Amino acid sequence: MNLVVLAALWTGWCAIHSILIDTAIIRIAQSRLPQLFRYYRLSYNSLSLVTFVLLADYTSRTHGEVVFSWQGWCGISVRFLLLAISLLLFWSGAKHYDMRYFLGIYQLRVGEAPVLLSNTNDFSATGVFGLIRHPWYLGSLLGLWTVRSEYPRPIFVATVVLSIYLVVGTLLEERKIIQEYGGSYRRYQKQVSMLFPWKWLKVLIKRALARLR
Repeated sequence: MNLVVLAALWTGWCAIHSILIDTAIIRIAQSRLPQLFRYYRLSYNSLSLVTFVLLADYTSRTHGEVVFSWQGWCGISVRFLLLAISLLLFWSGAKHYDMRYFLGIYQLRVGEAPVLLSNTNDFSATGVFGLIRHPWYLGSLLGLWTVRSEYPRPIFVATVVLSIYLVVGTLLEERKIIQEYGGSYRRYQKQVSMLFPWKWLKVLIKRALARLR
């Protein structure tokens, strides 16, 4: 398969995935389909999952030269370490997020607009959320690059497209949260890094240096 076409298909999936969860689109759906709106998030998740699986299966069936692979004892060790971190990020994040809201089950009862990943406004810098603001996005990035030992050209292209989308998606999610919660989230932003725990490491290094003095 032409890699440009494959990249276009994945880019299209990312675009549709993002557009359907856009605040403006959701408001339109809520105003025009008020009786059915409670099913929006559940339908959105189902559609996203089914189309992702179909496209991923199609991509995996497309052969190509291996572009990247985890090789040697060191490479394999790093791969499984990062994969373990990915799973830990998902597990830690799930303890904070309202999974009923994320899946769309909560909306079936109350019909609330499913705009954000979570309906919580608790931005306390505790647990994994004291390290980074978006553990699931980072977990997804790490998972994309460690779930396989080898990345043939088609899968490599898909992984690159999805990685770019995850970074863009994180920025879009940030914008939505700021629109929803404003100052409380801006204060949290100042405390905690978005995807990589730079601020946490900075504090850790300062404390370590202070002890050596």
